[in-house]
Amino acid sequence: EDFKDLLKKKKVSNKYITIFFGTLKNKNNNKLNISFVTKKKIGNAVKRNKIKRKLKSIVQKLLKINSAINLNYVYVIFGKEKAYKEYHDSLYEKMKKGFKRMDVVKQWKF
Repeated sequence: EDFKDLLKKKKVSNKYITIFFGTLKNKNNNKLNISFVTKKKIGNAVKRNKIKRKLKSIVQKLLKINSAINLNYVYVIFGKEKAYKEYHDSLYEKMKKGFKRMDVVKQWKF
């Protein structure tokens, strides 16, 4: 139910990922609520899981380096097929830009 509600809220998209985000009533603000999703149409489980692993590692890197992701929001990140062959550094930059475009980021510190 919460998942479907979130898909009706705001989104940011590029050719590698789509990030749906919004606030939920009964969310704990001390924890990061984020889901990684890939469609079955992308390929077999190995390919889908590799995309999800890449995206998870990028989010962990964003949290460690910048603490850039606002914990007041809930996120659903859809990995697209092009993310499979894309390099980690390139995906990192694209995801960083996606979170910046949301206007929900904290201050970026480098």
